[in-house]
Amino acid sequence: MEFDFSQIVPALPGLGQGMWLTLQLLAMAVAGGMLLGTLLALARLSANPLLSGLAKFYVNYFRSIPLLLVISWFYLVVPMLLNWITGRLEPVGAFTSCLVAFVMFEAAYFAEIVRAGIQAIPKGQAGAAYALGMTYPQVMRLVILPQAFRKMTPLLLQQSIILFQDTSLVYAVGLMDFLNTARSKGDIVGQPHEFLIFAGAVYFVISFGASQLVKRMQKRLAV
Repeated sequence: MEFDFSQIVPALPGLGQGMWLTLQLLAMAVAGGMLLGTLLALARLSANPLLSGLAKFYVNYFRSIPLLLVISWFYLVVPMLLNWITGRLEPVGAFTSCLVAFVMFEAAYFAEIVRAGIQAIPKGQAGAAYALGMTYPQVMRLVILPQAFRKMTPLLLQQSIILFQDTSLVYAVGLMDFLNTARSKGDIVGQPHEFLIFAGAVYFVISFGASQLVKRMQKRLAV
């Protein structure tokens, strides 16, 4: 079997659009997931048993189900919820549904990373901040979270790399990300194997390169 990669270069503009959609989804999912994950981590560390229990249930639930199921579920449920709230059945779109799914799913993993980072800060620092008259929000915003995020930055980036790879699952709802675009163009020109090999190489280069940067960052932060 001989491979012919001659059609990949003409298809690069279309592949670039697919990669742009993938990166958009990644950036927005990471931002939303970290925000929600931080709130969940604070809730899990709360002295309120109800708040802590709900956050724990959320984290354990989403960490116990497949991401593909979450994507499919939100793709079907989000329009129904909006119809129930607004009374109008309007299409939400695959991108919005996938974004909501990724944010909700990744927040569970980011929450555990943030919680571990907060618990790694010596309790004496919080006690000293309280002794200076700071409130709980001030202690978290000015003392604990800045140090915690510095410690857990490599883990957050590593989880973001995993999320970058998981974005390929949006094929299930027909969203034309990089992988789905490559598969589609390969089928059109009759070179599916070549386009999938090229897509795999691109994912490998980006993921491996980012992983090496994370390792270097870990060494620098450790020092």
